[in-house]
Amino acid sequence: MNVMKISMAAAAACLLATSAHALKTEDRTLKGNMQVEYTKVPGDVNTVAEMFTKGEVYGRIRSNMFLWDWDNEKLNSTKDHDAWGLGGSLIYKTGFFNGFGATLGFYGTVPLTAENTIGTTNIGKAGKDTYRTAADGSEEAIGVLAEGYLEYKAGKTDFKVGRQIIESTLLASNDTKMVPNTFEAAVVENKDVPDTKLRLGYITQQKLRDHQTFHSILAYQKRVENDDSAGHAGLTPAKIAAAGEDKDPEMIFVTAENKSIKNLKLNADYYNIDGFFSTLVLEANYKIALGNDWSLTPGVRYLRQMDDGAGAIGGAALAGNVTASSAKGYTDPTSVDASMWAARLVLANGPFSLMGGFSKVADDADIIAPWRGFPTGGYTRSMAQYNWMANTKTWMVQAKYDFNKAGLVPGLNVAADYADMNYDDAKMLAGSLKYSDRTIFHVDAIQTFKALPNTEFKLRFATVNADPLLKTPITDTTDYDSYNEYRFEINYMF
Repeated sequence: MNVMKISMAAAAACLLATSAHALKTEDRTLKGNMQVEYTKVPGDVNTVAEMFTKGEVYGRIRSNMFLWDWDNEKLNSTKDHDAWGLGGSLIYKTGFFNGFGATLGFYGTVPLTAENTIGTTNIGKAGKDTYRTAADGSEEAIGVLAEGYLEYKAGKTDFKVGRQIIESTLLASNDTKMVPNTFEAAVVENKDVPDTKLRLGYITQQKLRDHQTFHSILAYQKRVENDDSAGHAGLTPAKIAAAGEDKDPEMIFVTAENKSIKNLKLNADYYNIDGFFSTLVLEANYKIALGNDWSLTPGVRYLRQMDDGAGAIGGAALAGNVTASSAKGYTDPTSVDASMWAARLVLANGPFSLMGGFSKVADDADIIAPWRGFPTGGYTRSMAQYNWMANTKTWMVQAKYDFNKAGLVPGLNVAADYADMNYDDAKMLAGSLKYSDRTIFHVDAIQTFKALPNTEFKLRFATVNADPLLKTPITDTTDYDSYNEYRFEINYMF
């Protein structure tokens, strides 16, 4: 714990030192969400041998630290603790011969602390990828070939098949820890239509961030299948099998992005898991010039989830404990028909931006999205929060300032948000919802230094002030859900 606190104090001090530009290497850019953008990749070659001799290796070393300070500890549930891991990745991309190429990506991490357990209960799940979550709460190193795909390029069409990263509204690498979320899939992208990008994908399996093996994209089973925090606990392998369905269903998805109208960006996503449900997401953002480099961008997102059998298997609640005979606050407990809308306004000028967002989930079913893309992302979601359960209302204010772009503090970029999340008390009292009303203040500070090229330091802090979780009968009114969380990450690219 002392090492953790000392390291974080040193990191905070570094943020006040003289620094350089934002982290950009000669071949990559590291975005604020830790997504890697390759700006220089191997080109066309003349022989099969040159595919490999003219390929490129992309390396990365990472240190990731976490510390949780709970307002009230709870036996076998919450406890002040920390986690620290050292890891990294090696990505190899071949050259392209007659349009064909390949990518391999190995990711790993080794735990440096061992304070994550209370008996056999692992309470460091939020620090996943710093260590591997084992059944007995022990810490183990992770090593996984998370990416491994063949690629074919022809004109404005790109086809990939194998283990790969997919970024969309509901599918994401979410590489904010140590190992990204990836998928086994076949994806084709085309840009022949002017100002339009189209994608069609077929996914067979997923590998969550703290897993070493690929597993079901939907079936929920801790440490074995999809045990994401946003997973549907009622869609277990046993319940799926009892309904005569396959626990390893495939997903088909289609995404479209259009910018043919000046200043207007339109997005449409469709996801289908046959025999379970499908989801449609529509989004529009329009940038309005206000003069003197100021702009105002209103945005709106609409999500519709359509049941195709998942409700009868697992129920309407992500908690998995809702049935026809025990509705627990849900109008139709055996249907996952659901919807959500979100809106935002973004005011921007140069290095500064200010966003106000609001989201409302209909009082139907919870939204199922265990693929690390977030239904409320970019509108009202704050760090480590889940606010797409039925009848949840959230508003958020977010400010960003690029001190480097403003010429004030070279290399410093800061973002802060404040969110108010209002959950359904009736569902909370009935035991079908494990979240209570809360406010969250969260800040990210990213810093680079001229003396340390290709290196980035990122400090994250969040304080959550939650109401006590309501239960019937009320036997304990102690607040066990309020806490402070600290994260410190170092990235070095070579």
